[in-house]
Amino acid sequence: MPVRDNAGVIAVTGATGALGRRVVAALRGYDVAVRLLVRDPARAPNSPGADVAVASYEDRPALTAALRGAHTVFLVSGHEDPNRVSLHLQAVRACVDAGVDRVVYTSFMGAAPLASFTYARDHARTERAIRDAGLRLTALRSSLYADIVPLLVGDDGTLRGPAGNGRIAWVARADVARLAAAVLVDDGHAGAVYDVSGAQAIDLDETARVLAAATGRDIRFHAETIDEARASRAGADDWEIEGWIGSYLGIATGEIGVTSHTVEHVTGRRPWSFAEFLEAEPDSWAHLRP
Repeated sequence: MPVRDNAGVIAVTGATGALGRRVVAALRGYDVAVRLLVRDPARAPNSPGADVAVASYEDRPALTAALRGAHTVFLVSGHEDPNRVSLHLQAVRACVDAGVDRVVYTSFMGAAPLASFTYARDHARTERAIRDAGLRLTALRSSLYADIVPLLVGDDGTLRGPAGNGRIAWVARADVARLAAAVLVDDGHAGAVYDVSGAQAIDLDETARVLAAATGRDIRFHAETIDEARASRAGADDWEIEGWIGSYLGIATGEIGVTSHTVEHVTGRRPWSFAEFLEAEPDSWAHLRP
């Protein structure tokens, strides 16, 4: 088990979530002190030796108390919400109040104030807030998760969105978690902004073909126009619709089309391709079986 003397106490927010649980599991491979921040202690992942603290971004005093004594914080971005940036700013202020030194933040590829993907703009604002607060930032700018792709397929077997013929290197949460753990335990990554992707960029036609081959089901991609995209998502809130559309536009424009070597460079093991992810985690697409 590797020992990292410079890690200090590592606090993991969102420890019960899909990514947080994987990060906690990956940290078991290192000799470091870990604190799990959760809303419900009954749902905390089993991690021998780890502390458990109850806190949320909405409750700044409780979050500050939960973070006190932590050197490094894994700050998981909140769920999509029109007030998400405000919640992130609450968390950043709590980190400062608690005396945290470094924040490893789950950002997004192409994070920028004018990004096509509206949520990428939120991530850019959060990154800046962390730096402006005097905290040392390590930004993990991930591509879209491979894990969500099977959930995007409609009941008619169609994956649809205004992505054109843009390409994306879907990244598995498992690979992001391995990377996050390696970065959390090593202060040498402070100040770094990492693009984080899977092994291979493919367009959505190929994405559909790979998914069809894995599931044995006829799955196709339909490149929607913007008007079609809005119509097909009618009934949702405007901010949510613009977020969905923006994620596909980010693919179409190439803003999130980067294929990076970050995971392999830092962890020594290359990330999965989309096909390899589907083979390794069949539960992710079990609902698509014919």
